[in-house]
Amino acid sequence: MSTDDESFHPLGSEWEGDLESMLDDTEYDTDLGMEMAKDAFRVTKGELSEAEFHEKYHDDVMEEFGEDERPTKAAYEEAQAAEDGTASRMLSKFEGDGEESRRGAMKKMGAGAAAVGLGAWGTVDDGPTEPDPEPSAAAAQDEAEEDEGVQWGMAIDLERCDGCLTCVTGCARENQLDSGVNWMYVLEYDDPSASGEGSELARNAGGAANRLVRPCQHCTDAPCEKVCPTTARHTRDKDGLVLTDYDVCIGCRYCQVACPYGVNYFQWDEPDVPADAIEEYHQERDMGDHMTDDRGRWVDSRAPRGVMSKCTMCPTRQDGQMGESHVGTTACEEVCPTGAIQFGNMNDPDSDPRKYEDNPARGRTLWRINPPSAADFEADLDGVDDDLDSVLEATDLEEEELTLLKAVEIVSEDELYDGDDDDLHSHDLDYHEHAFREALEALADHGLDHDSEEVLVELGLADESDDDEEFDGPDEDAAQITLESFTGSPDSNFQLLEEYGTNPNVVYMGQQPGPNAEQTEPTGTGVPYERLSYETVTEDQIDLVDNRKDVLDEDTVDGGLFS
Repeated sequence: MSTDDESFHPLGSEWEGDLESMLDDTEYDTDLGMEMAKDAFRVTKGELSEAEFHEKYHDDVMEEFGEDERPTKAAYEEAQAAEDGTASRMLSKFEGDGEESRRGAMKKMGAGAAAVGLGAWGTVDDGPTEPDPEPSAAAAQDEAEEDEGVQWGMAIDLERCDGCLTCVTGCARENQLDSGVNWMYVLEYDDPSASGEGSELARNAGGAANRLVRPCQHCTDAPCEKVCPTTARHTRDKDGLVLTDYDVCIGCRYCQVACPYGVNYFQWDEPDVPADAIEEYHQERDMGDHMTDDRGRWVDSRAPRGVMSKCTMCPTRQDGQMGESHVGTTACEEVCPTGAIQFGNMNDPDSDPRKYEDNPARGRTLWRINPPSAADFEADLDGVDDDLDSVLEATDLEEEELTLLKAVEIVSEDELYDGDDDDLHSHDLDYHEHAFREALEALADHGLDHDSEEVLVELGLADESDDDEEFDGPDEDAAQITLESFTGSPDSNFQLLEEYGTNPNVVYMGQQPGPNAEQTEPTGTGVPYERLSYETVTEDQIDLVDNRKDVLDEDTVDGGLFS
């Protein structure tokens, strides 16, 4: 689906039309929801100020909802003058107008969803240029300093995704999601304009499928948050997660219209897994209730009936409810077998996603090579000479593997991780760095001088010095080329819809969808959704599906509800 149309929504006119039809089936004002979403995108682009946006819709929101909990114009201006921060981080500091947000009743909504036109998420065709918009409220995120605090986010290596959908299952199990509620979603697409390894051209010749991994982007300047009349959709101050307070949400679905990425789900019926079962299961394991965060707000696990939900990036994990070792992890990252998902603090240059993004070839190599342990080396090298040929002959280590171990060490800006490995998980880059370091230290302890000119030259990681010259040491460029020759180098590094100014906190590596990319049926090169299932905390089986609408139709139209 090309998005070259008159639609304001980045996913195109078909998507916009379905959203409008969805709002028509609700008890809320369709035109208000559509217009607010349209202007929310103008705010993130810098074409409309936060204060102007609030003032423009304040009276209409009050009339429709009896409240407007969005910060007032004066509050926005005061906060921006005082903090020069994003509107998202200010929501909790100022009250809006109207009655208390918490409600006991929810309004049942309609539904509609189109297949995603991926061209909106990718590059754009060359055409007439527009004047540069004013910077959005979150533009300062690009200049973030280390002391700005935590901003959780992800680096996702699309070229490492093999379509196993383990991340989808892991997310569903962690959050006890109903069938078809795919907070984490992996889709395949065709891109006629692409020439990369996963392009349509390559696929016809037997190449791998183009895939896009789509969690919520947890935008620093989230348009979904701007249209929420109750501030149920909000950004958590301490770590930048964009969350939904299920106790506050009224299910108006305006956030769904204002999301450029199509990540929101409405909970139609009573969830398959009761809340008390989720609470009991986790409390028995000293993990809290897995629903309320450290502020006492219900923002985690599946939503109750009548409200909105989406990927949360596991806030109760980040609060330490599952133990300190799970802080800085998500369910999807934890189960990904290829290391395609790296989660961490995007404001910390030493975090996993930032280090992986900085040098994908290094990160890929850390994941792909599993060196022998120090104990294995000690046993294999007992009584063996310490020259390179003797060491390689006596161990399971190939020369290429040693070259890669050494290349990773050479290109690393800091020393490989040398801390306590007791609390490390196999999905941590530090875990793999520790394994590399232990292997190299074990070889050095045996007597192999892998920093010597002789060994480095033999491994192709240094140039031989002339007789009258001092050895220059390892060649960092040669080491980097070695890693890239082994793992490849991503086609691009991008964020989805960068031009919309939402400042998403997910960075992608790999092929960026072009302007004419379209979602396709699975090619069979990955695992189909219909083969996915998980066991709930009540020991029931939930089957996962690709399309939530199929489940809704089966339960309503095909199930005789409307017959």
